[in-house]
Amino acid sequence: MPVIGYAPGAYDLFHIGHLNVLRHAAEHCDHLIAGVVADEVLEQTKGRLPVIPLAERMEIVGALRFVDQVHAEVVPDKVETWRQVGGFDVIFKGDDWRGTEKGDRLEADFAAVGVRVHYFPYTMHTSSTILRRALDAIDAPEPIGRVARALTS
Repeated sequence: MPVIGYAPGAYDLFHIGHLNVLRHAAEHCDHLIAGVVADEVLEQTKGRLPVIPLAERMEIVGALRFVDQVHAEVVPDKVETWRQVGGFDVIFKGDDWRGTEKGDRLEADFAAVGVRVHYFPYTMHTSSTILRRALDAIDAPEPIGRVARALTS
């Protein structure tokens, strides 16, 4: 029986960490569904809208050869998303969730429906948050951090 995997994420400001999670997820299942979180859900759960709109993020993620299907995640409840896509066997998350309250809750919720949570190493040196800060620094009235050093070099 084929293993269906689900890899949810904002996939905003697509970077190597996103690529790594999706690539590794594909190696651990037979059919990979990438769940791209909708703009309004990101605003609700993270308190900010993405830089790249949902349709474009879905197109970027869907263009990857190892992603078999793309799903617009329009509800914050991952088990409800599981129902919407017709089920999956394993959900993939970055290991920054492991051992946290939200990770423990995710594991318990999915254990109840027979879904395994598989963690991958979180890419510390690159994240959408870091990229967003870099963009903010570039636009700042007084350049800061690496941007300031680059401008004075």
